[in-house]
Amino acid sequence: MFRPADERALGRALEVARAAPATGDVPIGAVVLAADGTELAAACNAREALGDPTAHAEVLALRAAARVVGEWRLTGTTLAVTVEPCTMCAGAIGLARVDRVVFGAWEPKTGAAGSLWDVLRDRRLAHRPEVVGGIRAGEAAAQLESFFAAHRDRPPDRSA
Repeated sequence: MFRPADERALGRALEVARAAPATGDVPIGAVVLAADGTELAAACNAREALGDPTAHAEVLALRAAARVVGEWRLTGTTLAVTVEPCTMCAGAIGLARVDRVVFGAWEPKTGAAGSLWDVLRDRRLAHRPEVVGGIRAGEAAAQLESFFAAHRDRPPDRSA
């Protein structure tokens, strides 16, 4: 169920995502909030920056939040992310016991919260968070579209 705080959380995730293009990463941002709305952690994609295929914004934010909380169980938290989580991130979200996931843009190619798959709400899993998608979807999609348009317009690197 949509909550007014979800729009603010997505706004913060969009802000965090703006840091990613500086490293060449896709601009995806994630924020983990405590039950009272306090921000525990925030991260943007860092696959290029870290040379790590698992350095998605959600995974990095979950890791940072677990350090703040002092354990891997993030019960009572909300994860806000600018785009629908992929399968890897959905698995990490479930394993971390996140209570709610709110996201911006739907991702029909890799989304695991209702688009391509619905890992987060799969009845076979022990933990299923509440999922609210499409929050500030236009802004989130525009951020991604702008990034990819700029990359398509860039001439190829022929220095190698």
